[in-house]
Amino acid sequence: MLLSAGRVVTPARVFAPGWLQVEGQRIAEVGPGAPPRPADLELPAATVVPGFVDTHVHGGGGASFDGGDPEACATAVRAHLAHGTTTMMASLVTASAESLRASVGLIADLADDRLLAGIHLEGPWLSRRYAGAHDPELLTDPKPAHVDALLEAGRGHVRMVTLAPELTGGLDAIRQLTAAGVVAAIGHTDATYDVARAALDAGAGVGTHLFNAMRGLHHREPGPVAALLEHPDTYVELVADGVHVHPAALRLAARAKPHLTVLVTDAMAAAAAADGDYHLGRLTVTVRDGVARLADTGAIAGSTLTMAAAVRYAVQVAGLPIEDVVRAATASPATLLGLDRVGALRPGFDADLVVLDDDLVVQRVLRKGAWVAGT
Repeated sequence: MLLSAGRVVTPARVFAPGWLQVEGQRIAEVGPGAPPRPADLELPAATVVPGFVDTHVHGGGGASFDGGDPEACATAVRAHLAHGTTTMMASLVTASAESLRASVGLIADLADDRLLAGIHLEGPWLSRRYAGAHDPELLTDPKPAHVDALLEAGRGHVRMVTLAPELTGGLDAIRQLTAAGVVAAIGHTDATYDVARAALDAGAGVGTHLFNAMRGLHHREPGPVAALLEHPDTYVELVADGVHVHPAALRLAARAKPHLTVLVTDAMAAAAAADGDYHLGRLTVTVRDGVARLADTGAIAGSTLTMAAAVRYAVQVAGLPIEDVVRAATASPATLLGLDRVGALRPGFDADLVVLDDDLVVQRVLRKGAWVAGT
């Protein structure tokens, strides 16, 4: 299939107009201007971007990854795929050791089948003060044997772990994860600036949903936010939904780290679904007007965001350049997790792409050379 479009966003530049050739499940060629022959599909008013890569998502379409039920996981994947996310991690919230190990094992089977790109453990090694939507009764300090047990259950599919480095054993756990090839993320943390810097020195490579569920930025104790933003090699996650982060804070972080910003949805089951009552782990979540909050405390409990909506918000509300926003939703998360051949419109990469209209609304989705949404 030869496709031409009014705008094609590649890793190096934006072609306006541009074209790309798909052969089987791969991209064969990408170029600027008019295509070398009449296109099979002409989209003169559209913007074509790579399929979105979401490294932090708990569910969608009314279903959750918690528990690892294959049907529920497939439902969540389909819900986000319809909105342009062609590569997705399964994020698991805090649970008991036995329950979490069982969930990891079940989702590892789905990762074997390539339904999912891997597993992100968000807990149970988190700060009680910044527990957010995690059950505080199940939070614990990291112990080497527990870390090993979860990695063993994941059979190489645990790609990222969020933890609070100030916990007893936190820095050792970061070293243990990094040595195993797992990305250690700083999040749900009351770490001081110095402890956060020590965590980065120990190998942590990303800040989980920057600004949210962590000690705030203060001029006398800058905390983890400053440590993460000033470190030259550290990625930062941002939830661009207008609820988690003010657009000024979004701009501040994204402009500080244009090549190391990663947009995430942190979506729970209500993403691409109706308002109502849901569960996140053992906790009840109430969703009203698209905002998810814990029923008992009112704390933000993930989001109902899709990556397409995050991209649209970052461009249209926060005013960030589309090339930077698309990179943050595609190439940067893929690079962060070492995912092969996804996240870019580049020869040899998977033929994953999203067709957007003038308002950046998804019109079509192509995954591995086959249309899965739109006509």
